[in-house]
Amino acid sequence: MEISVRAPLDMHLHLRDGEMLRLVAPMSAADFAGAVVMPNLVPPVASVEAMQEYRGRVLAAGKEPEFYALMTLFFREYTEEELLRAKETPGFFGIKLYPAGVTTNSEQGVGNMASAEPTLRLMEQLGIPLLVHGESHGFVLDREEEFLPVYRSLAAKFPRLRICMEHISTAAAVKLLDEYENLCATITLHHLLLTLDDVMGDKLRPHLFCKPIAKREADREALLTAALGGHTRVMFGSDSAPHPREAKECCGCAAGIFSAPVALPRLAQLFALHGAVDKLQGFVSDNARRIYGLHVPEKKVTLRDEPMQVPESYRGFGQKVVPLDAGEELGWRVVERI
Repeated sequence: MEISVRAPLDMHLHLRDGEMLRLVAPMSAADFAGAVVMPNLVPPVASVEAMQEYRGRVLAAGKEPEFYALMTLFFREYTEEELLRAKETPGFFGIKLYPAGVTTNSEQGVGNMASAEPTLRLMEQLGIPLLVHGESHGFVLDREEEFLPVYRSLAAKFPRLRICMEHISTAAAVKLLDEYENLCATITLHHLLLTLDDVMGDKLRPHLFCKPIAKREADREALLTAALGGHTRVMFGSDSAPHPREAKECCGCAAGIFSAPVALPRLAQLFALHGAVDKLQGFVSDNARRIYGLHVPEKKVTLRDEPMQVPESYRGFGQKVVPLDAGEELGWRVVERI
């Protein structure tokens, strides 16, 4: 059996910088026509100039001239002039809001949502999408649910602002999509596959630890129903987040799952297993292109139900990173990219 996907998009991707960027960027650029690249570097990407420079490094590292790098700015207080300049900059996509300190390199994020409102109002007027890392500080299982009132407030207060709930992980977040038309969401591969028991059942598996953490079976089922059922306002965002192996296999391990090299084969396997192959195109491309009016290269990736052996790790440029399904054999693989 074969599945061909047109213009696959990863709407939430971490590529890091420096040597790690050089190692991981080609893996995403090989399988995807484009990706929304996160800005939480050190220091964060918080100016047009920094965004342009970072995009240049991303494209150089990706080694695919047709790869469409959609760039984001780290949320801060922006002037109208700055936002207009951003809109005119090739490759600019939107602005990413992180609550202060909730995830990797987010210490300079928003501490008080009221202080963000002037910039949000400008974004609404200019048609600039808002991407939100929706977690609050608190009990690990409930961080996303505690943040849902913030989404409700934003969606009601700024009805013309396109708000993306990034990497939703709960049934409650799926339900929220149907309350406000200006909300959409990305769903990761790992939240479609994992529950908390997979992360810390009989033993802690650090390479499956991410934020927001995988939740209960009922939450996973709600996410699967949305993705496999063709919900028109959910789209694939890998949240692939590489960390050096030593930063994962340690006390206080870093949060993030590196899924980029297995994302499309694992999605094909999952959708085929559930008899939902006809919904894969919408989830990995069409929904995002419609929601945001994107015009991306018409790359076609063909997958076949043949074995793919996942390496124990990927190495290069002095880096070593462990992928999702490390050492496992998948049932699908990419056979053609044109």
